[in-house]
Amino acid sequence: MRRFFPSWAAAALLLLGYLVAPEESEPDPEEAVQLQFINFNFDTVWVTWNASQYPGTNLTFSYKFRGGAARSKCQNYTLDQGYASGCVLEVEPDEDGARDVILELSLCNKTSALLKRSVWISDYLKPKSPEDLNFLWQQEAVTVTCSNLSYKGLLYEVQYRSDFDFKWESTEQKTCSVTVENLDADKCYYFRARVKTMESRYGSETYPSDWSEVTHWQGGERKDACQQEETHFPQFVLISSLVALLTVCVLLLLLWERHRVKNFLIPSVPDPKFTFPGLFEDHRGNFQEWIKFTENMAYVNKVENEEEECALEEMLVAQLVKAEVEAPTTGLLCPQTEVEEALGPGQHPHQPPQHSEVVTLGGFSFVMSDNSYVML
Repeated sequence: MRRFFPSWAAAALLLLGYLVAPEESEPDPEEAVQLQFINFNFDTVWVTWNASQYPGTNLTFSYKFRGGAARSKCQNYTLDQGYASGCVLEVEPDEDGARDVILELSLCNKTSALLKRSVWISDYLKPKSPEDLNFLWQQEAVTVTCSNLSYKGLLYEVQYRSDFDFKWESTEQKTCSVTVENLDADKCYYFRARVKTMESRYGSETYPSDWSEVTHWQGGERKDACQQEETHFPQFVLISSLVALLTVCVLLLLLWERHRVKNFLIPSVPDPKFTFPGLFEDHRGNFQEWIKFTENMAYVNKVENEEEECALEEMLVAQLVKAEVEAPTTGLLCPQTEVEEALGPGQHPHQPPQHSEVVTLGGFSFVMSDNSYVML
């Protein structure tokens, strides 16, 4: 037989799914609201919340300390952008006077409660900062003392450093009587102290106290401030930088005038091939042979523009005389002084020099002296 599914059962299932679905989509209030607790030395408790799921809404905070009076509403709200974001509570001790009590709280949105919670306020303890520190100096050691707090499970920490230290050095004791050793009496030290909780006693969510006021001590005497000792390190860096800059400038100058500096430091040696023509070509570098060959040779000087007509006469050491004189105007145009220099003092240009011979070649007559030769 065929079985039919009743229509009313299907409608019931759809209605049940419609009713259940909104409940599953609503956020969990415990996750929607995040709480933070700070217990200030068992005197006050500051509770803050982050209601990001309820923007623009003032949530109502109510509380009571277990063993105390009835539940009451917060009288001291803290605000964030005009809306309540926290509450500061005065700690109420229990019947025995103990201040480590349980806080029972609830946070409501108008009439509906968003969350309820009970916590030990000691789990969020932040001790009080140490006050009235005393320093007892003993040569290279100092003992820092102060009044102990009224509860146990604490660590008293003293930190110190000098101007030559990059980080703080720390020393801890279970009582506020901390001795720091291996100090230099000539150095100025900074001291500060704080109180921490022992994790084995209060857990891991506690807070250390604020640091005490920093004091300055040198050689057992308190100072208003540590004078910064002058060091030569910045001066050394400055001098090194100037020397490096000067060196670079000198190198650049040397590179810019490298030819001049090279010629100044290493003068160039003239090539004898150009200074002594024929020394290597004809005499294979034999200077004695070359000087004997050229000691009676006269070298030609360059002629100025106004003396170009005498170039032929200066090139020939021997005086060229024509056999037949055509006219007086066809004589040489050179100054007499230059001819006298070529012929010798006291001789006329048209007279053969003394101790000379006349050589005739092709109708031309040449006067030859002992130190003359003819270049054809």
